[in-house]
Amino acid sequence: MKKIFTILAIVGLFSLQSCTVNDGPIVDNTISEVFEVNASFTATNDYSKLITFSYPIYSSDVVLVYRLSGTSQGNDVWKLLPETHYFTDGTLDFGYDQDHTTRDVNVFMIGNNLQTVSADFRLNQVLRVVIVPAGYASSINKNNFEAVMSSLKLNESQIQKIQL
Repeated sequence: MKKIFTILAIVGLFSLQSCTVNDGPIVDNTISEVFEVNASFTATNDYSKLITFSYPIYSSDVVLVYRLSGTSQGNDVWKLLPETHYFTDGTLDFGYDQDHTTRDVNVFMIGNNLQTVSADFRLNQVLRVVIVPAGYASSINKNNFEAVMSSLKLNESQIQKIQL
């Protein structure tokens, strides 16, 4: 009887063990990147520019594209795509939009008669593509390029300039 009781005690000891949870620091293995590209939108390229990533990104990552729209008080003004420009009567003149996969982002113009859009809006456009890990996407102000850079702890020297 003592042997059975001892065996049951040992089996009970192992079966009643609980799992432990490690509440240590969470290691963030995500990568945020920013690319700068000069693009011209013409009939030859169907008013679009395909930017290929050097490696696939996660499908959960968010891709933000900004266009340099001018300067204000000596600072660059970046507008988040999609960006739309209207005629004075409120109808669509043209705009910029983007779509992406895990391997690339396609930036393109939308609208009617794109060939009539001023060259200032079609040629030599400076675009910045920001890859935002999914965990950060909901907590940042995506409309403000500087806020995105600050939230991701990135600076101007980390922007990769790509020649296409």
